[in-house]
Amino acid sequence: MDVSVVAGALFSIGVFGVLSRKSAVAILMSMSDAQRRQYQPGRFLALQRPGTNRRAGVAAFVFVVAAAEAAVGLAIIIAVYRNRRSTIVEDVDLLKW
Repeated sequence: MDVSVVAGALFSIGVFGVLSRKSAVAILMSMSDAQRRQYQPGRFLALQRPGTNRRAGVAAFVFVVAAAEAAVGLAIIIAVYRNRRSTIVEDVDLLKW
């Protein structure tokens, strides 16, 4: 089976997790999973072809950015939990007037 098909299926599972969850922590984990699966074909191609260190470098950079994104998202979730005592997305209405 082609690597792109597998990556697309795993990305779709991550998107389904984002759309079907109510907890902000579960949504954040699903978003992180979907983002990691988006770059999976490039990682496999970098492993299959010798001398393609550029793709591996790009994949490593993407992982660093994804880790920073997850840290910021978790900090926002913790701040909302301290104020509202809930991580259910539907209960959070801080931006409504």
